[in-house]
Amino acid sequence: MLLTILKSKLHRVRVTEANLNYAGSITIDEDLMDVASLLENEKVQVVNINNGERLETYVIKGSRGSGIICLNGPAARKAVVDDLVIVISYAQMTPEEAKGYKPVVIYPDSQTNKLK
Repeated sequence: MLLTILKSKLHRVRVTEANLNYAGSITIDEDLMDVASLLENEKVQVVNINNGERLETYVIKGSRGSGIICLNGPAARKAVVDDLVIVISYAQMTPEEAKGYKPVVIYPDSQTNKLK
């Protein structure tokens, strides 16, 4: 049996852009991707603190050090610039693996999306 476990989380990052005219996804600053152990094209859940919206999409690499958090395509309808969101990734593990796993939880500055 496999369990779906929290792998990593970017907690309370600020949406810097919403680009409706794009194929889809969320663009995330590559620095934030690195510290949160997120890979390009990885499936993530995005939870909007401001309006309660939840969506699933995949990660696109954004410019390193830019602080970019951009919802693209249909996801752009779920948030506006300056909304705070939580970006969550999950992993499947056996119960034995899950017992010893420690998720990566990152709390960037919610004004700049830079690491504290």
